[in-house]
Amino acid sequence: MSRVGRDARPPLSDPAVLLATCFGIGYLPWAPGTWASLAALPVAWWIAGWAGWPGLAAAAALATALGIWCSGVYAARSGVEDPSPVVIDEVAGQWVVLLVVPADPLLYAIGFAVFRFFDIVKPWPVSWADRSVGGGLGIMLDDIIAGAYGLAAMLAIMAGMEAAF
Repeated sequence: MSRVGRDARPPLSDPAVLLATCFGIGYLPWAPGTWASLAALPVAWWIAGWAGWPGLAAAAALATALGIWCSGVYAARSGVEDPSPVVIDEVAGQWVVLLVVPADPLLYAIGFAVFRFFDIVKPWPVSWADRSVGGGLGIMLDDIIAGAYGLAAMLAIMAGMEAAF
């Protein structure tokens, strides 16, 4: 299997593919991970408003568990080890960042930017997980770690904003 790329595209009629691509977002022609992270924001806002941060934490955990399964299925069916159309990992990682963020459009926008930064730059151990862990777990793990970095960064940013005002 190749590490990255766009080989065979399994059909969205397959439930694992539908979940892995977040209902087809992963099949957008450019920046599907960014689009998935962006799509995760209003869903997180709704979940957090309905069930608070524990509900969002449960949703992130569920997305991670489902993501390990469905991204592994997608990778096997496409023949690509880390297929770019798999974007459920971005959703789970984005939700991890937002666990500490109150319902505020500016803070959600900052949380989005912070997650994308850590997901793209891949500081250690994000880069290690991306290179060293295979299968569905590997696809999900680097984004969950990037989300944890983003969560810590958001705590620092919000503390700085609070101190400034």
